[in-house]
Amino acid sequence: MTQAKQRKIIHIDADAFYASVEIRENPQLAYKAIAVGGEPSRRGVIATCNYIARMHGIHSAMASSQAVRLCPDLVIVPPNFKLYKQVSESIREIMLRYTDIIEPLSLDEAYLDVSDVESHGGSATRIAEAIREDVKKELSICVSAGVAPNKFLAKIASDWNKPNGVYVITPDQVEHFVVDLPVGKIHGVGKVTQRKLAELNIETCGDLRELSMLTLVERFGSFGPRLYNLARGIDDREVRSERRRKS
Repeated sequence: MTQAKQRKIIHIDADAFYASVEIRENPQLAYKAIAVGGEPSRRGVIATCNYIARMHGIHSAMASSQAVRLCPDLVIVPPNFKLYKQVSESIREIMLRYTDIIEPLSLDEAYLDVSDVESHGGSATRIAEAIREDVKKELSICVSAGVAPNKFLAKIASDWNKPNGVYVITPDQVEHFVVDLPVGKIHGVGKVTQRKLAELNIETCGDLRELSMLTLVERFGSFGPRLYNLARGIDDREVRSERRRKS
């Protein structure tokens, strides 16, 4: 019986994307607390902010008026989605140099399947580093990357060493990584599901493994089987490509 080929998935996520683009356009903002969003006087909302602003407790979806109270020196820049889309397309073109199996999730993040890519010695880690270097050199913004055997773990990994970092989960590290992973890190586990799990004394994926498939289905319906698999680091979803690389 032929053994299935090991998948190599990269998740690329731009760091504070809108804010980073605005700082690139106006370097004088580089060392200030920056947010992209609506005006406080017009009940505006923060779309994103840089890491300096985050140190003050500011986050996306926060009312701009509250953000200014937390950080009186906060500079709020109105969004320029046309520009962000242009930069996003430039990032996508860089990715296409390495693989044509790309699944965009939003303007600032995407999955890449590099399982069959032969460049860089077939190393997903080296490919991720090359993409990050290209984006930094050509577009003057930073992206973080997660490298793993599946989409679930790659997305978590890209957030592990943010900003401007790479985190790699090799196949033989999956078990050790997942067992202590907080259930709140599982995509789809919101506050309500997390509260239900807490009532069952479930805080980590290791705890979650104590529940049978039947119990998970009874308590969480169609989400039950997915919880069962993700708690074991299993995710068979393919990277769904929207376009093909130009010859």
